[in-house]
Amino acid sequence: MRTGISFTVSPTDRQRLMAVVKDRNAPQKHVWRAEIILLSADSAGTVEIMRQTGKSKTCVWRWQERFAAAGFEGLLRDKTRPSRIPPLGPEVAERVAALTLQDPPGETTHWTADMMAAAAGISASAVRRIWKAHGLQPNRWRQFNLSNDPQFVDKLRNVVDAWHRSRNSG
Repeated sequence: MRTGISFTVSPTDRQRLMAVVKDRNAPQKHVWRAEIILLSADSAGTVEIMRQTGKSKTCVWRWQERFAAAGFEGLLRDKTRPSRIPPLGPEVAERVAALTLQDPPGETTHWTADMMAAAAGISASAVRRIWKAHGLQPNRWRQFNLSNDPQFVDKLRNVVDAWHRSRNSG
């Protein structure tokens, strides 16, 4: 084990780790994590642990550190990672809604998600999510009514803000 990280495995933790290793229904990621800790507790070196588990040096070190910091329970949960895609702000939803209320370019009769995505500079799936969240259905021309309310955009902005607050509060 690399210097600076040290931990002891209590008899209770050793039993729990052995139970995970022997459990045929345990997720494999839990099994090899438990094996790393058991081998570490038995004074096996990093290279030997890597050989027996088939895991990289950084992987072995990561789980040794996690066990030292969080104990047995730390091996059973994965850390959450932020999404690779940053969330779209309310101003994007406003822009899409405002564009939806305008006539589409050219001879087309209604906006499509692809056309809107190109116009707004976002993905078509993001356009569909925004339309769904706001109940907009520009492709249903018989049932889609444009609002004549001059304060529609302000009202929509308030709804979007309330929706984001409710989504981020819980």
